[in-house]
Amino acid sequence: MISITEQKPIEETMKYLDKCEAVYIIGCGTCTTMLHTGGKTEVLAMKDTLEAAGKKVTGWMVVPTTCDELTKDAMAEQAEELKTANCVLVMSCAFGVHMVNLHTDKPVYPAVNTLFIGQEESPGQFIEACMQCGSCVLGRTAGICPLVRCAKGLFNGPCGGSVDGKCEVSPDIPCAWQQIVDRLAEQGRLNEMEEIEPPRDWGTSQSGGPRRLKVED
Repeated sequence: MISITEQKPIEETMKYLDKCEAVYIIGCGTCTTMLHTGGKTEVLAMKDTLEAAGKKVTGWMVVPTTCDELTKDAMAEQAEELKTANCVLVMSCAFGVHMVNLHTDKPVYPAVNTLFIGQEESPGQFIEACMQCGSCVLGRTAGICPLVRCAKGLFNGPCGGSVDGKCEVSPDIPCAWQQIVDRLAEQGRLNEMEEIEPPRDWGTSQSGGPRRLKVED
């Protein structure tokens, strides 16, 4: 599983950097390298773009995994180059941006958009696997998430619009609930569909501010 990202339009990135004469660029050696949105090649291309626009790039680096504490050590090693920058441009997922922001008092700006947590179906083809909703139902849906895979996000079974296992929204989208039913049948668990599912706990959703979890010792 990796964070799926896309580069922001350069116009949006340049608007962030409007008041920054000197910029330090940080990329990621994991997810954005794999997706060609923030690896070494893309960081160097961004450097050329910024310099062509009259910006000074004080330095750049590609942290092996921007979203972990290694970023703190990497930034400490580049302290002088970071010190002379007005801001930091981060070409990683949103968590990497957050991590960089923890270890500098400079303005930190993202150069990519984080889309979803996904998996590679085939070379270069990624599909959303999890939106981290906080109330996982995979145990009763044969490991297939209806919130992600169903075009309507239905939790209590299929709608009446699917035809031959395809979603009515688009014939290119398999009906998630058809997939769930088929897999439960293969596993001899189809009778579980008759069980009454309690109301979903929406209190674990992404609304209402940042979610927190305390792990007891």
